[in-house]
Amino acid sequence: MAGSQTRLAPLGLAVAFALAGCAGLPDQRLAQEALKRGDTATAESNFRQLAGLGYTDAQVGLADLQVESGDPEQMRRAEETYRQAADQSPRAAARLGRLLAGKPGASEAERREAESLLQRANQAGEQNTLLPLAMLYLQYPQSFPEVNAQQRISQWRAEGRPQAELAQVLLYRTQGSYDQHLDEIASICEAALASSDVCYVELATVYRKRGDSDRLQALVGRLDGAWKAGAVPAQRVDSVANVLADQELGTPDAETAKGLLERLAPSYPAAWVSLARLLYENPELGDVEQLMGYLDKGRAAARPRAELLLGKLHYEGKLVPQNPFKAEKHLLAAAASEPSANYYLGQIYRRGFLGQVYPDKALDHLLASARSGQANADLALAQMFSQGRGIRPDPVNAYVFSQLAEQGGRPEASELAAQIAQQLQPAQRSQAERLLRAERDYRGIAPNHSPAARTVARQP
Repeated sequence: MAGSQTRLAPLGLAVAFALAGCAGLPDQRLAQEALKRGDTATAESNFRQLAGLGYTDAQVGLADLQVESGDPEQMRRAEETYRQAADQSPRAAARLGRLLAGKPGASEAERREAESLLQRANQAGEQNTLLPLAMLYLQYPQSFPEVNAQQRISQWRAEGRPQAELAQVLLYRTQGSYDQHLDEIASICEAALASSDVCYVELATVYRKRGDSDRLQALVGRLDGAWKAGAVPAQRVDSVANVLADQELGTPDAETAKGLLERLAPSYPAAWVSLARLLYENPELGDVEQLMGYLDKGRAAARPRAELLLGKLHYEGKLVPQNPFKAEKHLLAAAASEPSANYYLGQIYRRGFLGQVYPDKALDHLLASARSGQANADLALAQMFSQGRGIRPDPVNAYVFSQLAEQGGRPEASELAAQIAQQLQPAQRSQAERLLRAERDYRGIAPNHSPAARTVARQP
């Protein structure tokens, strides 16, 4: 059959694939069925062959798999693959826009391109575009000074646009007013649950904040059934399990979270890492051997979050012996996609855990972490420049990062920021303010803007 494929190629793709019954030809239907049963290898093989022949749906399917892997190199390839199809496919344009909108360290040009792609896809009828657009406006107000996010969302709601109500929920999360609007959020998401599975996460959060255990258990039962029926993606179940286990929302329901994740993990490898984190935070649910077993399975699936948690375990030395060299190895494997890994690496190098201080490495990793939204990295940078361990004290840079850490919500940063500010001479203060404005502009944040609220997809 391979030979006939070669001879038929000049006759056009339509003729060739009229013979779809021939053995060995790629099939998009087979790819979709393979995805449903968790066979990503078969799905990828079929998508890749069809994508190479120019089928835009297959290109999108292949890129979706690349994104799901979480691997930085695969994410880069996904961006290229989406671009191949974006001109012909609004779905590809929407996917590329979402990828660029959430890209760590995205440039100003990439944010603007993301906005253009999402607007274009929305006009073409693609549904999942308003939420990433809203996130762009909320997370990077400096990049879109002409946009008032609340006014834009209110306009979408008045027009009855799909996802406009959910964009309002996102605004409440981002601006720190979530708890003041629990009734409205519940009303929005109870009405939208059948069509917007992200509402499982929001409703689980609301019910936990309210202490409404009966509604929470009913929601979990509905979620479990919807996932088994293929109506809800595995990622959403993982996110709800994380909400159930979140100790910041009150007394966690770790047993229910564990049950969800154990059913999920065999077909969704990311859940092995969530299980490991669950045991890390709730040691009564299992032993260290179980935890490490979960992490081994997560690493086998090339999950950077597994490397991150392993690195953290060796960094802290609580459940396994402290070993900064092992911590460094695992954290380096995760650093390309996990901002927290860069934070721990920066601390290892800053504090001399490997036998000496490496200030240049500390600066590189802490800055990368800080620019990805980690306020604790800004605090570590402020401490490094103010204390001067391994480097000459630099009050100007100390001021810049202490201000950013304070703005990022680190309570301990306030006292340090005040102390550093008092030490600055007028000329230094002027220089520090210029650098602070430049750093805020680089990150796309306004002077009084709080970073986006922590999402349920937590990092170890």
